[in-house]
Amino acid sequence: MAFPAMAQECGGDFTAWKDAIKAEAAAEGVGPTGLAALDSAGIDQKVLQRDRAQGVFTQTFAEFSARMISDYRLKQGAANLKKYADVFARAEQEFGVPGPVIAAFWALETDFGAVQGDFHTLSALVTLAHDCRRPQLFRPQIIPLLKLIEQGTLPADVKGAWAGEIGQTQMLPSDYLLRGVDGDGDGIVDLRNSAPDVIMTTARKIQSRGWKRGEPWLQEVRVPEQMPWEETGRTNKLPISQLAQWGLTDRDGRPLANSELKAGVILPMGHKGPAFLGYDNYDVYLEWNQSITYTLTAAHLATRLAGEPPFDHGKPQQGLTGEAMKTLQQKLHDKGYDVGGIDGILGTNTREAIRQEQIRLGLPVDGWPTPDLLANL
Repeated sequence: MAFPAMAQECGGDFTAWKDAIKAEAAAEGVGPTGLAALDSAGIDQKVLQRDRAQGVFTQTFAEFSARMISDYRLKQGAANLKKYADVFARAEQEFGVPGPVIAAFWALETDFGAVQGDFHTLSALVTLAHDCRRPQLFRPQIIPLLKLIEQGTLPADVKGAWAGEIGQTQMLPSDYLLRGVDGDGDGIVDLRNSAPDVIMTTARKIQSRGWKRGEPWLQEVRVPEQMPWEETGRTNKLPISQLAQWGLTDRDGRPLANSELKAGVILPMGHKGPAFLGYDNYDVYLEWNQSITYTLTAAHLATRLAGEPPFDHGKPQQGLTGEAMKTLQQKLHDKGYDVGGIDGILGTNTREAIRQEQIRLGLPVDGWPTPDLLANL
């Protein structure tokens, strides 16, 4: 979608910026109801505070997943898979997405609809679109929300998460508008109150991101003491047969199934910690959320809801947190790596920079920050 020049600008005069969006919305067919809603939207400082303080992702995968995969979510997830079994079956038949995958997102996002957020959605999107940190993510969501308000699907004062998501699986307005499914047949797509609508729409969204019907998404494995560690990583997908030759096995020590599929070896806490195979379907999770910690937790929760046991934590080497992690990022930055900011978060860019330095230093290449690595730098 192309925007007029003024509507693309961030951080400038707010009234002029909003007027440009209003003109664009009117040109796209938004009527008086939607335009009036835009008139009432303003900057929400609490949204900016939340955007700047996402410290949860400084936690390790073990810490984050232990907090997020609770007994309540496992029990409630199982109960909902049973209660709405026919809807989940219909979702898998139509879109190819298994029920546990849908239920895991439903659990993590809102505890099955219990906590949907209390931020004024339109003001949240206007705030983040006008702000200059990530306007490209939020600007395209404003007009879809105005259209949903105009057509009566949502009220003008609809509330949701601080980043503009709406409903029980925290759907952005563009997905709500383009991929909403009336799962209960009442003529309305209600992602805040109708579980069948939530299940079917979530399945359609996941499918739209590239989900492959009938294929796995995540598998826990054991890795050998020695292997070509530089060949690991989510994006470095290799045939299962090759991984088996190197000594990888199922979590119980059984040989990996003879499969033509390819997968990447994911080591979220280094080569001595938990280990997983991430198939093509796992990459779809990153279309939902760019955090490896979140996506791995969501994918593992889905396997739990499908009947798998908790993952083996292994014996990971001590990692870096807080100021030590920022020091490592600064050293990597000084060496010319783009680490995505000195924020103490082990994101994709930081992991890749660590891997490159581990190759240079002759260390096992697993993307895990350790005191030894920091000392070597």
